[in-house]
Amino acid sequence: MGDPQAVAGPSEVTQLASDLIRFDTTNRGGGDCTERAAAEYVAGALTDAGLDPVVLESAPGRGNVAARVAGRDSQAPAILVHGHLDVVPADPAVWSVHPFSGEVRDGVLWGRGAVDMKNFVAIMLALVSQWSRNGRQPERDLVLAFTADEEDTAVCGARFLVEQHAELFAGCSEAIGESGGFTFHAGPDLRLYPIASAERGTAWLKLTAHGTAGHGSKPNNDNAVTRLAEAITRIGAYQWPIRLIPTVRAAIEAIALAVAPENVSKGGVGGLDASDLLSKLGPAEALVKATVRNSANPTMLQAGMKVNVIPSEAVAYVDGRVLPGLDDEFVATMDELTGEAVTWAYAHREPPVEAPLDSPLVTAMAEAVLAEDPGASAVPYCMSGGTDAKQFCRLGMECYGFTPLVLPPGYDYYAMFHGVDERIPVSALEGSLRIMNRLLASSG
Repeated sequence: MGDPQAVAGPSEVTQLASDLIRFDTTNRGGGDCTERAAAEYVAGALTDAGLDPVVLESAPGRGNVAARVAGRDSQAPAILVHGHLDVVPADPAVWSVHPFSGEVRDGVLWGRGAVDMKNFVAIMLALVSQWSRNGRQPERDLVLAFTADEEDTAVCGARFLVEQHAELFAGCSEAIGESGGFTFHAGPDLRLYPIASAERGTAWLKLTAHGTAGHGSKPNNDNAVTRLAEAITRIGAYQWPIRLIPTVRAAIEAIALAVAPENVSKGGVGGLDASDLLSKLGPAEALVKATVRNSANPTMLQAGMKVNVIPSEAVAYVDGRVLPGLDDEFVATMDELTGEAVTWAYAHREPPVEAPLDSPLVTAMAEAVLAEDPGASAVPYCMSGGTDAKQFCRLGMECYGFTPLVLPPGYDYYAMFHGVDERIPVSALEGSLRIMNRLLASSG
């Protein structure tokens, strides 16, 4: 494929990302989103690159795009690279720039989607465009999928594609999506690049309490609001036990070796107390702290119609996240915490994901990012939240998170996700383009 450094210049990838940000693809949930215009833009760029993309709507305005790039080795398994076109809401009143301006200021691209994740869509568009101009191909067949609805339930996006258009992904054995491969500054001259091979499952719950309706001035020992509040308090205060899945155990060991090697024996974490070891990781604890256990956070409450009326029903919603293999423990714990007076059910549920750490693709991802930042370390990673990988794994793919970004010290990557003043250095876009070119020229 030639020189991996010979990829599209900053003007192309930055312009693509800026253009994509200008499409307001805000996903407010419940079907309130329109990605079609952005999907048409993406399809146009793919067509200009000599590809034959398809735009598929799951509902009016809910646009998804897919295309296949022929690889040099047609007998090798194909690889899927996916990203989403929708973004979470952004209030212009609290931003330094308009969130859909796509403004470039002092070498930084601003706007909703600059990190999550129109940047990566732009990187892949720029990459296939460069390949087209220079007559190049990836090592193996590459399927591109740019989806709707990732920021809600994926029903209009990746789930729709998997359930109704699985033929688009024929031959794909592995998938790459968000959101690993970013620089984590763990200390002076200590840079880590987490490569995601797992993510916790989604367990959004609806809790319901029933009681006796009545006047707010009268005693009531059968108050639905009280019963619900007691259950929610128990859930919010509960400390879930530490459970180390293989990816997280490997992540703790690799981070400890990089940050505090004196705390790790030659045999690895072994019998070391995980809580104690985590406390020795310094800032890098943030990479694993949210994934050493299940979690359940109360997020919404609904009850009553008037202050002096005791309602007969009260409802709450809980954002639960479940590690691979721990569904039964989660269910048993929620049964105990809600008690006999409150019922619960899944409002939305998606499976946990965990792929092999010893895959040649993982090795290739590490090599590609470390070639851009020599002296850094690649470490395993489990994402605390969820991505479209939960859908694509249903087709038997091994799913990984790798949207690489080489970031300067002081840049708070986590704060950019769904945060105010989301932005990305243009230099990170350029570096990611080089990294993805290296990876897809030689992966697996």
